[in-house]
Amino acid sequence: MRSAQIKRETSETSIVLKLVLDGRGRYRVSTGIRFFDHMLELFTRHGGFDLDLQAKGDLDVDQHHTVEDVGIALGEAFDRALGNKRGILRAGYFLMPMDETLGLAAVDFGGRTAAVVETKVRALHVGDLQSELVPDFFEGFARGSRSNVHVRVLYGRSSHHKVESLFKAFARALRAACWQDRRLRRMLPSTKGRL
Repeated sequence: MRSAQIKRETSETSIVLKLVLDGRGRYRVSTGIRFFDHMLELFTRHGGFDLDLQAKGDLDVDQHHTVEDVGIALGEAFDRALGNKRGILRAGYFLMPMDETLGLAAVDFGGRTAAVVETKVRALHVGDLQSELVPDFFEGFARGSRSNVHVRVLYGRSSHHKVESLFKAFARALRAACWQDRRLRRMLPSTKGRL
């Protein structure tokens, strides 16, 4: 079973999570930011992962530390659960329509960190989430997982739909990148000999 447990403790946050890559879309998520919880729940369902995530952060100061550190911890969990990465597709992408909005996500578990995020959200908040922190989540994930993450809203009207389309597209892109090709189960998906 490809799974990982992460405990991340800082002076700003305390995060405990369990991830199963080949799950059934089950979740138990609590970050103290309800809209963020909702995004992580639908991320889990659309990715077909199982996620148990409990995060406590200094929300009295700001949401930034919680959102970023959850991204880092979740990325570390993916990196650990993928193990030596032999046989995985390594890269994946997905276009997600969300009513009038179209979101795109692409990911590559190539061992190098990069994140490019364009939400096109102009509202200060989406639900109770500070919308400017959405890129911080994806950048944290890229750091924690040593991956390239590209997410972009191509067009749309609703801020809610824009953020939701990105999380759903990201989940589906990750699902593809983590998929194991039985024909290539012993092969590392790189000509360099390491990831």
